[in-house]
Amino acid sequence: MKELTLYPADLAAMSTPQLAALPISDFVAAERNVDEAVAYLKNLRAKLDAAKLQRYGEQARAALRASGRDFGTAHIRDGALHIKYELPKRVTWNQIILKEMAERIVAAGDKVEDYIDIKLSVSETRYSNWPQALQQQFAAARTVEEGKPVITLTLDGGAA
Repeated sequence: MKELTLYPADLAAMSTPQLAALPISDFVAAERNVDEAVAYLKNLRAKLDAAKLQRYGEQARAALRASGRDFGTAHIRDGALHIKYELPKRVTWNQIILKEMAERIVAAGDKVEDYIDIKLSVSETRYSNWPQALQQQFAAARTVEEGKPVITLTLDGGAA
């Protein structure tokens, strides 16, 4: 049977039950076409974002600095076009130094939680390798929920 060519626009017009009812070869081809379209659009988005940054980035950063800020939002104009430039602040903390600071806070008799947000976690690999007795001790603190399922299609003899 000849493979039907379904482009993203064709697929968008179909209902979920219609997509689910496609013959296998068409279903696999549809997935491949959508994957290719996503990759194409992702590349196009990156290129357009780079062009916007090249065209307006320096002027927008200058406007941000002129307002006395290194991060945040600045507004500039290019004729009738209004450009909103957002430069978020991304902060990371050195975990080793924070641990040392937490130890000093405790040694001084203060509560760590007054200064540092604490989130404890256990890697699932580590937990799985523990003896059963240790796993049972931690069981009350552990919640397991479903993640988003992923289904990969492969035709006999090769990838979809």
